[in-house]
Amino acid sequence: MPIGISLGLSPLHATVLSFIGSLIPVPFILFGVRPVFNYLKNTKLFKDVVQRITNRTINNTSHKIQKYGAWGLLIFVAIPLPGTGVWSGSLAAALLDIRFKWAFPAIVLGNLIAALLIMGLSSGAVMIIGN
Repeated sequence: MPIGISLGLSPLHATVLSFIGSLIPVPFILFGVRPVFNYLKNTKLFKDVVQRITNRTINNTSHKIQKYGAWGLLIFVAIPLPGTGVWSGSLAAALLDIRFKWAFPAIVLGNLIAALLIMGLSSGAVMIIGN
């Protein structure tokens, strides 16, 4: 989003493109991660990697998300910091068995909040640097 704004896109256009682009992999993550991880856990080569990813995701996010459910997922996705966001939230929702009908709307709304926050920060920073 900041790159799009700095390249001349309007803040709204950059935000819409970023918002849509970040949501494209969500259904694939929510529906595909578990079967793929279950398959890879049975391979010698990827067993440790999958276990590490699963443990890291569950340890870093599970207590926050499980305590508040879909609201916790929404907040986790809405916070625009490294390690949080749409894809991490989708992975956590898949690994914590949060139903799609609760996870997807929470992720979309959290993404919208994060996009609006970043749009405001990015357009303000570009205006300050540009002057």
